[in-house]
Amino acid sequence: MSRTLLVVHHTTSPGTEAMLEAVREGTRAEGIEGVDVVLRPALTAGAVDVLGADGYLFGTPANIGYMSGALKHFFDTVYYPCREATQGRPYGVFVHGNQDLAGALRAVEQCATGMGLVRASADVQCRGEVTREVREACWELGATVAAALMED
Repeated sequence: MSRTLLVVHHTTSPGTEAMLEAVREGTRAEGIEGVDVVLRPALTAGAVDVLGADGYLFGTPANIGYMSGALKHFFDTVYYPCREATQGRPYGVFVHGNQDLAGALRAVEQCATGMGLVRASADVQCRGEVTREVREACWELGATVAAALMED
């Protein structure tokens, strides 16, 4: 049985885009089978995408100390239609910014908790340049959440 991993992202900056690419590569790691990965920009993802997925990855820049407005809009539109169906499903987060990332991470965590999602991996945080270490952490994030779907 195939499982679906939905990656909802707002990747307007080169840094966030680089992190997304590393996450996507991780979801294709050797040994991961039976997991379909669907990438959706936050402004186009909706309840149908969420309900059709078994796990989630959320990517956002930290804008003025908060998650992007696009990702906030996504959570606002899917919360009520999806919160009962998403209980216990795994998720992960990657955030890029040049200053404070704590507010963005806290906001995504609050939304995920409200939807009953369960953290499957540590958050990946990056301030400034996306280094090799950050890319590796993003790869690991993608691989870990995809592998979590194989275990269900």
